[in-house]
Amino acid sequence: MEVRNCRGCGRLFNYMHGQQLCPACLAELEDKFQKVKEFLREYPKAPLNEIAEQNDVSVKQIKQWVREERLTFTEESQITLECEMCGGKVLTGRFCDKCRSNLHNELSGVMRRPAAPKKEPKEGGGTKDRMRYLDN
Repeated sequence: MEVRNCRGCGRLFNYMHGQQLCPACLAELEDKFQKVKEFLREYPKAPLNEIAEQNDVSVKQIKQWVREERLTFTEESQITLECEMCGGKVLTGRFCDKCRSNLHNELSGVMRRPAAPKKEPKEGGGTKDRMRYLDN
C-alpha cells in the first residue's frame, strides 16, 4: 500500500489503485456522476456546457465518463465525441461502432491463428544433425 496526496483536496490517503482521490473525494465525484446521469435523463438534448454548469462538473470529467462508457448520449443529443481512430461520431466509449468491430475482428483473428508447425528431426537424415567426435 502506498500513501499519496489526494488530487482533489490534497489530503494524504492510502492509495491502492485507480484514481488518485481520497475516499471522501471519490464519494463526492460519484454523487456528481449520479446528478449528471439524472440531469441527462430529464434533458437529453442539453448542450455539454450546460450539463457541466448545472451540475458543477468540468466538461473534461463528463467526457471522461463517456470514454469510460459510464455515460451514453442519445441519438437525439447534439453532443458527440470523436472516434480515436477515424474521427467519426461516438456516443459512448473511445471508438465508433465500425472501428470497434474492426478491432474486435483483428484481435479475434490473432487469437485463432494456428501456431507455426514444429519441424521434426529427420530420421537417418544428413550428416548435419549428427554428433561429432574429435580424434586425439
